[in-house]
Amino acid sequence: MDVDPNAAAGRHTHAGTTYFFCSDWCLTKFQEDPERYLASSPKTAPPARGPFLSGPPSGAEGADGRFTCPMHPQVRQADPGTCPFCGMALEPVRIQAEEESDPELLDMSRRFWVGSLLTLPLLILSMGGMFPRFFPERLLAPSLSHWIQLVLASPVVLWAGFPFFRRGWESVARRRLNMFTLIAMGTGAAYVSSLTAVLFPSYFPPSFRDGRGDVPLYFEASAVITILVLLGQVLELKARGKTRGALRSLLRLAPVSARRIGPGGAEEDVPLEAVRVGDRLRVRPGERIPVDGVVLEGASSVDQSMITGEPLPVEKRAGDPVVGGTVNGLGWLIMAAEKVGSDTLLARIVRLVGEAQRSRAPIQRLADRVAAYFVPGVIGIALVTFLFWSIFGPQPHLAHALLAGVAVLIIACPCALGLATPISIMVAVGRGASAGILIKDAEALEILGKVDTLVVDKTGTLTEGRPGIGELQALPGVDPSDLLRLAAGLEMSSEHPLSGAILQGARRRGVSPAVASRFQALPGRGIEGEVEGRRVALGTEKMFEELGVETSPLARKSTELRSKGHTVVLVALDGKPAGLISVVDAVRESTRLALRRLREDGVRIVMATGDSRVTATAVARELDLDEVVAELLPDQKGDVVRRLQSQGRRVAMAGDGINDAPALALADVGMALGTGTDIAMESAGVTLVKGDLRGIARARRLSLATLRNIRQNLFFAFFYNAASIPVAAGVFYPLFGWLLSPMIASAAMSLSSVCVIANALRLRKLKL
Repeated sequence: MDVDPNAAAGRHTHAGTTYFFCSDWCLTKFQEDPERYLASSPKTAPPARGPFLSGPPSGAEGADGRFTCPMHPQVRQADPGTCPFCGMALEPVRIQAEEESDPELLDMSRRFWVGSLLTLPLLILSMGGMFPRFFPERLLAPSLSHWIQLVLASPVVLWAGFPFFRRGWESVARRRLNMFTLIAMGTGAAYVSSLTAVLFPSYFPPSFRDGRGDVPLYFEASAVITILVLLGQVLELKARGKTRGALRSLLRLAPVSARRIGPGGAEEDVPLEAVRVGDRLRVRPGERIPVDGVVLEGASSVDQSMITGEPLPVEKRAGDPVVGGTVNGLGWLIMAAEKVGSDTLLARIVRLVGEAQRSRAPIQRLADRVAAYFVPGVIGIALVTFLFWSIFGPQPHLAHALLAGVAVLIIACPCALGLATPISIMVAVGRGASAGILIKDAEALEILGKVDTLVVDKTGTLTEGRPGIGELQALPGVDPSDLLRLAAGLEMSSEHPLSGAILQGARRRGVSPAVASRFQALPGRGIEGEVEGRRVALGTEKMFEELGVETSPLARKSTELRSKGHTVVLVALDGKPAGLISVVDAVRESTRLALRRLREDGVRIVMATGDSRVTATAVARELDLDEVVAELLPDQKGDVVRRLQSQGRRVAMAGDGINDAPALALADVGMALGTGTDIAMESAGVTLVKGDLRGIARARRLSLATLRNIRQNLFFAFFYNAASIPVAAGVFYPLFGWLLSPMIASAAMSLSSVCVIANALRLRKLKL
C-alpha cells in the first residue's frame, strides 16, 4: 500500500486505485487489512457518503469524485454535500467556462434573507428595555411578548440555522469537532434556555431571574448569531467562487468551433469536439487558434500572452508551432491539428491548475495540528467560563454565565484558521497560471521560495536549443558558398544533430545543397563521401589526422571559436583542408536578465550539461555562473542534485529534455520548460509555459508572496482567537466592565473569515 505524502490520512493508494475515506474507523480498518476491507465493502455505485470512495487520483473527473472540499482535498463525493472533517460545503472538481449557479450559495442566501426578515422585528421587540424612549417596554404584556419572540425566533434558529445543527451533529457523530460544533452548541444553548423559560418559567431558580423576577430570554441572541453566521457563509462562498475565476478565464480561451478544410478544399465550421489530429484548419484574422498544431501556410503574428504571459505577439510562419486558445493577428494561417481535446496545452494547463489548487502545502500541517486540539479546548474553556460566572459572577449568576459561555463558543470558531492556507494556495496557483507558470502542487509552490541553489541544463534552457551556423571560414582559393553547398550536400545523408544546423544555415543563405553519393559516417569523428565528383570530408581534428589531412591552417581559428563555445566542423576537399564551419547554440536573450535577478535573490547557479567541458566553460564564463559540471550522462545529473542536497542546500532543477527528467524528479523542486518534452513536464513540480528562465524568477516571487500571505492569514487567525477568547470569557470584566455579547462575538467570527479571504484575494493583483 502506497501512501501519498501530499495528502492527509484520508487518501491511500492500493493496487493502483486511490481510495478516499470519510471516517477514521474505515481508514483504520483499511490500514489493518486492505484486502479484507475491500472484500467486505461495496465496490460499485458507492453512496454519496459511504465508507469510502474509489476512483482516479486527484484531478481526475471520475463520476465518484465530482465534488471536493477546498480545505481537505482527500474528500471526494459523487453528489454535493459537506466535508466530514470541517463541515464546509463541497465544491465541484471540474470548473466550467461559464459561471455555474452554486446551490449552496443559493440555499444560504435564501435562509439569510428569510431569517433577516424575521429577526428584525424580534430584535426591535427584545430591545424595548434598552431603549424605552423609542420602544415602550410595556407596549405588550411580558407573557405575550415572550410568545411572539418564540414564534419569530423558532423559524430563524430551527429552519435558517438547520444546516449548522446538522453539520454540528455530524461532527460529533464522526468525532471530528469543527467550527459548526461550536456554532450549534452556542445557538442551541441560547435557544433551548429561552424556550424553557417561556414554557416552564417556574422551573428556574432565583439565580436565573432579573431584578423584576423575570427569566431573561436570549431568542434575539440565537437568531442574530444565526443570521450573522449565514451572512459570513454567503460572503465566504462568493469569495471562494472568485478564486476559481482564473480557471474560468483559461477555459473561455478555447473557441467553440473551428474552420476545417476538407479533402477537396471545401471549408466548413465544425464544433471543436469534431476536430481530429491531422485535420487542416483555417484561422482567419482576429480568430482564436482552435487546437495545438503547426502552421502549413500563411504568416501572421499571434498573441500568446494568455498562455505564456509574454506581452508581445510572436511571428508565425510555415513550420512554426501554434497553441490552441491564442489569438491570431492580421494575417491568415492554415494549420494542421496535432493535439486536440484533453491533449492540448490549454486543457493540460487547466487540469494541472485544478489539481494544484486542491493540493495541500506542508505549512498547512501546523494549522491542522492546532485545529485538532482547538475545538475541544474551546469547549473546555467555555465550560470553565460558565462555572466561574455561575459562582462568582454578578446577579443573575446563571444568566451571565450562559452569556459568557455562549460568547466563548461562538467567537472561537476556527473557520479563519482552516481557510488561511488553502485559500491562498487557490488564488496563487490561479495567478501563476495567468502568468505562464504552472504549479503542479502546493508543496512545490511552498518549497520554491526556500530554494537557494538552481541547477540548470545548458541546451534548450540557458540556450535556445536550436543550433545554427556561427561562422563560415574558407581558406584562400575556396569559394565560401561552394564550401557550404558541398558540406550541406554531404550533411543531407547524416543523422547527426549538427547536420540540421548546417542545412538550415545553408537555406537561410540561399545556398542549395549539392547531391552526395558514397556517403560514409564515422561515429564520433565525422562523415565523408563524394559530392559532384569531389571527395568531401567533414569532422574533427582526430578524423583529419586519420585521413592524413593537414589541420594546421585551421588550428588557430578552430581554437578561438571553441573557446567561445562554438562546435567546430572542419571541411576537407579532395584530401586538402578547405575551411571550417562553426555551429553555436545561442544564449537566450532572456537568460542574462533572469540569472541576474536570481543572483540578486541569493540563489547559487550551477550548470549541469552533457556538452563538452570547453563549450560548457565558455557559456558559463559568458553568463558568470557559480559552478559548471560538464560531460554528464543523464543519471549523473541526478548525482549533481544529490551532492548539493547532501550539503544542506535546497535545490531547484530547470531543464527541458528527456535526459533532465531524473534530475527534475530528484530535486526539491523540478522546473520544466514548456518548450521541452512531455516527460520533463511530468517529472517537474513547476512548468514554465514560455520556456523562459525569467519565469523561474517570477515563480520564486510568487512563492515568496504566497508564503507571506499564508503567514499573514495564520497570524490573523491565531491572534484573533488568542485575543478574543479572554474577552469573551470576561477576563477584563472586573477591571473595565468589558463583557462581550454573543451577537458581537458572532459578527467578529464571521468577519475574521472574510478578512482572511480578502487578504488571500490580494494575490490576484500580484505583479510578477
